[in-house]
Amino acid sequence: MTSLKLPEGDPGFGGAIEPLATDSTPSKPEIRRPPAGAPNVVVVMLDDVGFGAPGTFGGPVPTPALDRVAAQGVRYNQFHTTAMCSPTRAALLTGRNHHSAHMGCIAEIAYGYPGYDGVIPRSTATVAEVLRLSGYSTAMFGKAHFTPTWEMSPSGPFDHWPTGLGFDRFYGFLGAEASQYEPALYDQTTPVEPYVGVEDYHLTEDLVDQAVAWVRQQRVGTPDLPFFLYFSPGATHAPHHVWPEWIEKFRGRFDEGWDRLREEIHARQLELGVIPPGTRLTPRPDQLPAWNDYDDRYKPVAARLMEVYAAYLAHTDAQVGRLIDAFQDLDIWEDTLFVYVTGDNGASAEGTLHGVWSAPSFQNGFPEDPEWLLEHMGDFGSARCENHFNAAWAWALDSPFQWTKQVASHFGGTRNGLAVSWPSRIAARGELRSQFHHIIDIVPTIYEAAGIPQPTHVNGIEQKPIDGVPMSYSFDEADAPSTRVTQYFEILGNRALYHDGWIASCFHGRVPWMRSEALPFAAGDEKWELYRITDDFSQAVDLAADHPDKLAELQKLFDIEARKHDVYPLSDATTMRALPHNRPSHLEGLRTFTLYPENVRMSEFASVNLKNVSFDLTAHVVVPDGGARGVVICQGGAMAGWSLYLDVDGRPTYLYNYFGRERTVLTGPDAVPAGPALIGVVFDYDGNGLGKGGDARLTVNGATVAEGRIERTVPFVFSMSGETLDVGVDTASPVGPYEPRFAFTGTIDRVVVDLRSQLPSDAARDFEDGQFRGAITQH
Repeated sequence: MTSLKLPEGDPGFGGAIEPLATDSTPSKPEIRRPPAGAPNVVVVMLDDVGFGAPGTFGGPVPTPALDRVAAQGVRYNQFHTTAMCSPTRAALLTGRNHHSAHMGCIAEIAYGYPGYDGVIPRSTATVAEVLRLSGYSTAMFGKAHFTPTWEMSPSGPFDHWPTGLGFDRFYGFLGAEASQYEPALYDQTTPVEPYVGVEDYHLTEDLVDQAVAWVRQQRVGTPDLPFFLYFSPGATHAPHHVWPEWIEKFRGRFDEGWDRLREEIHARQLELGVIPPGTRLTPRPDQLPAWNDYDDRYKPVAARLMEVYAAYLAHTDAQVGRLIDAFQDLDIWEDTLFVYVTGDNGASAEGTLHGVWSAPSFQNGFPEDPEWLLEHMGDFGSARCENHFNAAWAWALDSPFQWTKQVASHFGGTRNGLAVSWPSRIAARGELRSQFHHIIDIVPTIYEAAGIPQPTHVNGIEQKPIDGVPMSYSFDEADAPSTRVTQYFEILGNRALYHDGWIASCFHGRVPWMRSEALPFAAGDEKWELYRITDDFSQAVDLAADHPDKLAELQKLFDIEARKHDVYPLSDATTMRALPHNRPSHLEGLRTFTLYPENVRMSEFASVNLKNVSFDLTAHVVVPDGGARGVVICQGGAMAGWSLYLDVDGRPTYLYNYFGRERTVLTGPDAVPAGPALIGVVFDYDGNGLGKGGDARLTVNGATVAEGRIERTVPFVFSMSGETLDVGVDTASPVGPYEPRFAFTGTIDRVVVDLRSQLPSDAARDFEDGQFRGAITQH
């Protein structure tokens, strides 16, 4: 095997030097170039798209861009992801299994074990870094979701931001999700707000515009070099935001419900031949209601939520189509390896049984009242909410498989459609491939296409072996046996082991829409199933009772793979692992925080945390003659958070926003007078658990001007969509009922926050034995 160390050594000076230039021979520095014939490479990864959602794979949503890629190459019907966002992205970019890349769960619930700490190690260099060091231009547009939460600060460190992991150009967001209308974006490492003042702004459209602009720049500036472009728009992850005219195209389409939709998808899949003849449609889990049993009062809500999702996916694919159009216009399509992965996991069932208006509600473990959803149907798809569809729609869109996102034991969580084109190299046109492959196989496929050996060392660090295998053999050989013989799966205790046509599967038991729940791993509490997928494409017939020896063999093999790749220890905890004590912090041990007007776009995960504590907050401001208005300091956004501001009449106001549904507002009777002033908030937390209430006082120059009771507070996270802490302005969606940004018109010297209590260590660590349900306020 060829040994490659990147970067390669300095070639040295090749000329001759004499005392005089006239007697010397110059030697120009060499430009680093990849091997001749290395193609441009584009990887598109959509988000939370089930196998049966795109029309290309039999789904109800037309996906003409995906059709174009498949028609000019091949599509795969046995391609797999990890069943969750961050793990799939780390595996995609490194070519290693997600636990080996230290990303066994999403970044927000990383904790202190090698397979789960959320820090991609230097020994698993990304494909972007390897290609960059080999002469490629590299860029990423969209969702990262692989940066440690404690490094998501405008002050860095930036080692694990995209720009620190091999991407010359980054334009996108760092976290799990983003508003399509008011996203918390970065250009390289600088916060930007491209939506301000733009009425028709949509994130996915912007990302394509930025990607096309970069490709044009690259083709003009370095036309002799190929490029690697990673396009991960974050769609169709919640919030499901899309223009009304797209939603209208699907009006009435889903009125017959999720059971009928799943049957229609299955029939269409058989008709298209994207699943084998005779593939069974697996039954609905007992935990999901039949459409006929679902309350008729809420069926219009459910149908509308699905219409919005379908529109969102259709709109997203249309933007990928714009990217393809640009490649064809630039005459580079033929020489581009275009990899279109339809999702990072199966469709998401995290939206609870009734659907969601405010995403932070379910992310904190609190399902919403369906009556609220009914009253606010007109908000779906707009900036007025962060909607997510019912869990049963996800199950329908994962047809013909069992389960959904998070459930790594079954293909509903891990099977995603894939299409690959490379017109100048792949002779096949519109053909189907059924080799068993995994997201870790993309990286070695790219290396093989580019003629770059897998490096043994990168930036002086010895590399872990790549776990993936190249898929290139299957481009031209439809019936070639799969080179992937063994693959483990594990997310949140749901696990499986595939080996040579068989798969052993263990659904641990916690359903994806239940956050504040943990189940034991004691022997006898779990059921392992066994399927022979060479004859049973959809995991429909459990053979465990018929072949106990085969099941035992695969269980033993899972244990071997788990130990090899740092899968242990197993845990299904989610929200409780989001508590900050589980991860390192640059703020650890601090009880007093001083913030300044420069402190804007401070990540919730890397700034002062005022949840579940008592605190004193004092803002030192100067009010000009004529008064002031605007935000002094805030955290969160329209769906959850808090804000201290002067209203349009100059009156001091403290607002606590509980999931967008309940707002506690304390307002002083008089405007703050001109001159220096101290504006403060004193909050006395009730204690005895998470998400409890407390008493709040609003003060001006030490005197109480308003006081009131906040009955309940957000226990874990205000936002997964990048809402931040801001001084002097409110970026992204506004916490309160004021205009966007609502910048403070006075002068802020500083804001001082003193924490007077903290979450008791025993309550914070209750998740370790699963006994934490009583620690959360019941709603």
